[in-house]
Amino acid sequence: MEPVNVAVIYYSATGTVHALARAAAEGAEKAGANVRLRKVPELAPEAAIESNPAWSQHLRDTADMVQASLDDLAWADAVLFGTPTRFGTPSSQLKAFIDTTGPLWQQGQLVSKVYSALTASSTAHGGQESTILALSNVFYHWGGIIVPPGYTDPIQYQSGNPYGASHVSGEGPPSEVALEAARYQARRVVDTATALKIGRAA
Repeated sequence: MEPVNVAVIYYSATGTVHALARAAAEGAEKAGANVRLRKVPELAPEAAIESNPAWSQHLRDTADMVQASLDDLAWADAVLFGTPTRFGTPSSQLKAFIDTTGPLWQQGQLVSKVYSALTASSTAHGGQESTILALSNVFYHWGGIIVPPGYTDPIQYQSGNPYGASHVSGEGPPSEVALEAARYQARRVVDTATALKIGRAA
């Protein structure tokens, strides 16, 4: 059987979610999946970006990253979305990409794929869970199979978020615990997508 295809699609302003997404991509690859790591386009005004040195630096550092397309969603058996919280909801940049998926939805090309999400906030309890739950609303509409990490591995008792990997960016770059939680979440997604693929082929 061919390996499952996993798309890790994210938005990151200053690099925190980028680091989590890279860790998720690593976890999926080590689990045997074909992986596409993709960022969504930046939509913020240049003045806003330049007002934050970390934001403008990260944009320069990731200028060569491939941008997400609808083809990545059509190709994938499983998708992990990453976004910072924006007042307890996903970023407008990721939401704008999701809002372009109508044609795939109408064609039934988003149905029965595995979906999962990860996030970061600048403060503790800064909307991490509600952001992931908001993305789950999208997955319901797509007819997706939502796979959270839950408390299914020892790393989850250290990271503490059963909804999805997360980090408080105000505390600095993601810790090894947060990165390992993202890797584990991706492995769980791959394992679930693989089991579904085997079952459908039987």
